[in-house]
Amino acid sequence: MPEAKKDLTVMAFDYGTRRIGVAIGNTVTKAGQPIQTIAENGDDTRFRLIGALIQEWQPDQLVVGLPRHPDGVPHEMTAKAQRFGNQLNGRFHLPVDWVDERYTSAILKGNPEMRDNLDAQSAALILEQYFHEKN
Repeated sequence: MPEAKKDLTVMAFDYGTRRIGVAIGNTVTKAGQPIQTIAENGDDTRFRLIGALIQEWQPDQLVVGLPRHPDGVPHEMTAKAQRFGNQLNGRFHLPVDWVDERYTSAILKGNPEMRDNLDAQSAALILEQYFHEKN
C-alpha cells in the first residue's frame, strides 16, 4: 500500500531590499494567506522577525520568489533573492525552494484592493504558484 503524503505547511517570501512579504499556506488547501510585510532595516532584525514567524507557524518548507526580467533573464535582485533563500536555509534549517515571480507584483498593482499589502499579497501569489507547479 503506498505511503500517504504528509500535509505540509509552507511559508513563502517575496524578498525585497526594503520590504519582505510573508505568506503561509498548506498542501491541503493549496491557498496562500498573506500574513505580514517586514519593513524593518537590518538583516539581524529581519531574521529575528522571520524566526518568530517560523516559530509561530512551524512551516515544513520555505519558498522564495525569484525575480527575473520579463524574458526570463536573471538580474541583480535574482541573486539577492537566492542569497536570502540560502540564508533562510542556513539559519532555520528548513528546505527552501524558489518560484519564478516575474508577474506577481504586476498582477497585484492593477488591483486597488491589494495595494495596501502588496508585498504579503505577492508572497501569497508566489505560494499559490508553488502549489500549482508542485501539483
